[in-house]
Amino acid sequence: MSSKKFYITTSIAYTNAFPHIGFALELVQADVLARYHRILGDDVFFLTGTDEHGIKISKAAEKAGKEPEEFVNEISDSFKKLTEILNISNNDFIRTTNKKRHWPAVEKVWLKLKDNGDIYKKKYKGLYCVGCEAFIQEKDLKNGKCPVHQKKPEIVEEENYFFRLSKYASEIEKILEKDEIKIIPEARKNEMLSFIRQGVEDVSCSRLREKLFWGIPVPGDNSQTIYVWFEALINYISALGYGSAGEDFKKYWPADVHCIGKDIFRFHSLLWPAMLLSLGLDLPKKILIHGFINVNGQKMSKSLGNIINPFDLIEKYGADAVRYFLLREIPSTEDGDFTEKRFKERYNSDLANGLGNLAARLRVMAENYLKTQGLKFKNEIQDLRIQEKIQNIEEEYKDAFEKFKFNEVLRIIWKLVNFSDKYIEEKKPWEHKNQESKIKNQKVISNLLLILDKIAVLLEPFLPEISKRIKKEIERDKESGNFINKRGKVLFPRI
Repeated sequence: MSSKKFYITTSIAYTNAFPHIGFALELVQADVLARYHRILGDDVFFLTGTDEHGIKISKAAEKAGKEPEEFVNEISDSFKKLTEILNISNNDFIRTTNKKRHWPAVEKVWLKLKDNGDIYKKKYKGLYCVGCEAFIQEKDLKNGKCPVHQKKPEIVEEENYFFRLSKYASEIEKILEKDEIKIIPEARKNEMLSFIRQGVEDVSCSRLREKLFWGIPVPGDNSQTIYVWFEALINYISALGYGSAGEDFKKYWPADVHCIGKDIFRFHSLLWPAMLLSLGLDLPKKILIHGFINVNGQKMSKSLGNIINPFDLIEKYGADAVRYFLLREIPSTEDGDFTEKRFKERYNSDLANGLGNLAARLRVMAENYLKTQGLKFKNEIQDLRIQEKIQNIEEEYKDAFEKFKFNEVLRIIWKLVNFSDKYIEEKKPWEHKNQESKIKNQKVISNLLLILDKIAVLLEPFLPEISKRIKKEIERDKESGNFINKRGKVLFPRI
C-alpha cells in the first residue's frame, strides 16, 4: 500500500443551466480515479464545484427573471445534488461566488501577477464569443462562426487588463513536448502544440464593470471585472487554501489529474500553466480530456430539445447503471453517443443478464448446496487455472487503468463474468452422483463465490453500491460456511 497524495479535480461546472449528462460523465470519470487511488492507499483529495460568474450567467439570470445570486444558488445546488445521487466521492465542492474561500486567492494571484509585470492595461478591439466567454481569433472561426457554439462573435472594443501569455508560450511548448504536463490523449497534446506554434498573443483578463458587473472586481480598479476564465481556473488552488493559511495547499498541490472536456482544454493546457509559471507554482501533472456525448448522433442542445437529464435517468435505472453506461459505452477520451435504446441494450446484456444473473444464480446454487450437502465452502481458490486467470486479469486491469481506458477496464472485468458462466456450464455443480462429485462440486462453488468476490473488488471504483451489495450477499461465516446476510433484491431487474 502506498501513502502518496493524489489530488484530482473536475472542471467547475458553468452555472448558466442545470446539469446535463455530459458533466455526469466527467464526474464519474474523476470519481473512478479517486476511488481507485484510495484503494491503492493514496491520500486522495477530490475537488469539484461550480463556476458562477460571467456575462452568460447574468443574461441567463435576467431571462429567468431572477437576480444572479439567486439564480446561481439554485443551479449550484443542482450540481451538488448530482454529485450526491451519482455517489461521487468528492472531498470538497468549491463555488467561485464564495467571498471567504475563492475571492482572497483570486486577489492574491492578480496582485502577484501584476507585481511580476505580467498584467498590464491597454485598449483592445477583438472578437468575443459570449458562449465561450472568451476572445477568439479570426483564424479559429469556421464560416465566420465560433466552431463550438456556431454563432458569430461580437466585436468588442474597450480598455482592459491583459496577461502576458505570449511570454510563456515557448516555455509551455517545451513543457508539453517533454510531457512534464502529460496531456491525454496524445492527439490533444499535438493539437495544443500546433496551436502554440501558430503564434500566441497576450489575452484579455478583465472586462469593463459596466458591461460585466457579475464577477470579482479587479483589485485597486473597481471600473474593471476580472475575466471569468482567468479567475475560474484559480479554483484549483483556492479550494486548497491558497491565499490563506490553509495547510491543504502545501499538502496536495500540484494537481495529479485535471479531468476536463475537450472544449476547454486550451485554457487548461496553455493559460493555466502560464499563470502558474508566473506565480512560481508547480504545474499539474496530467490533464485528462474527455469528448462530448451526442444524442442519436447529434450534439446536445436546447434548440434541438435533446438534452439528457441525468436526474431522470438515475431515477429510472439507478446510479450504478448510469455510471456503468457512461464508463463502458463512452470511450474515455473520445466522443460517444447516447440513445435510450442503446442504454437498455447495454443494461440488459451486461448488467441484468450478465453480472446480475451470475450473482443471483450463484447465490441460489450455493444456498441449495449448503442445505442438501452440508459441506463448508473454502476460503481460497483451489484451481491453479483460475488463479492464473485472475492474476492475468488483474495485470490487464492495472495496465488499462494507468492508461485511463475505463471502458477497457470494464471489458476486462467482464472477462471474469463470462469465464464464470462458462465454468458453471463446464462443471455442472448441480449434479450429485456420488460422494466424489459432491466434494468436486463444493470446490467448484467455492471457486465461483471467490471469483464473484474478486469481481466485486475490481468493480468497486466503478459501481461502488453494487460492489458493496455483492460482497454483502456472499459474505459467509468462517466456521459454519453459512451465509451471514439474507438474499437481497435483484441487482439489476431486466428492463
